[in-house]
Amino acid sequence: MAHCKEGGSEVYEVELKFPAGDLAALEQKLVGLAARFADPIDQIDRYFAHPARDFAKTDEALRLRRVGAEVAITWKGPRIDSATKTRREIELPLAAIGPAGSRTIQEWTELLESLGFRQVMEVAKRRRPARVPWHGSDVDVAIDRVEGLGEFVELEVQARQGELPQARSVIESLATDLGCGEQERRSYLELLLAKRPIAR
Repeated sequence: MAHCKEGGSEVYEVELKFPAGDLAALEQKLVGLAARFADPIDQIDRYFAHPARDFAKTDEALRLRRVGAEVAITWKGPRIDSATKTRREIELPLAAIGPAGSRTIQEWTELLESLGFRQVMEVAKRRRPARVPWHGSDVDVAIDRVEGLGEFVELEVQARQGELPQARSVIESLATDLGCGEQERRSYLELLLAKRPIAR
């Protein structure tokens, strides 16, 4: 979800992610909480390495995301707490070029590579989005089926800096109510990279 500014105040993405476990039971609980589901969407995320600094060390990410014909470029800043994946995120939509945005993502890849960025990996997933009213906030829920990894659920809210403790409390409370287990702080990219065989 995009980082933005409202009235000069930076807005942060506060997120928790968990292995999904029993999806049928999870969806039943969400329905019981008056979740509003949207149609499933397919997302292709293409990640890049910076030519001059190690994103793995700085805990940043640069991503091109394609959803249908829509393409966006996103920078994710470092996580700022140890309990959740709270971070700044700047996302900018890109004009669609070619059928279903295929030329857009390819031409932006060529641009970034010409500037010294290196494509690291693509992450493909099918996402079922929902929104749940919880303790005075709207929590965005995503049920993801990630190629090569399996199924996960993400809980997310946006908050200004002074609202971060309350936002963390909201999604932690919802996670408990949904019966989510131990959270996964690593990104899908990190999880997939960890599965790669070690070169010898």
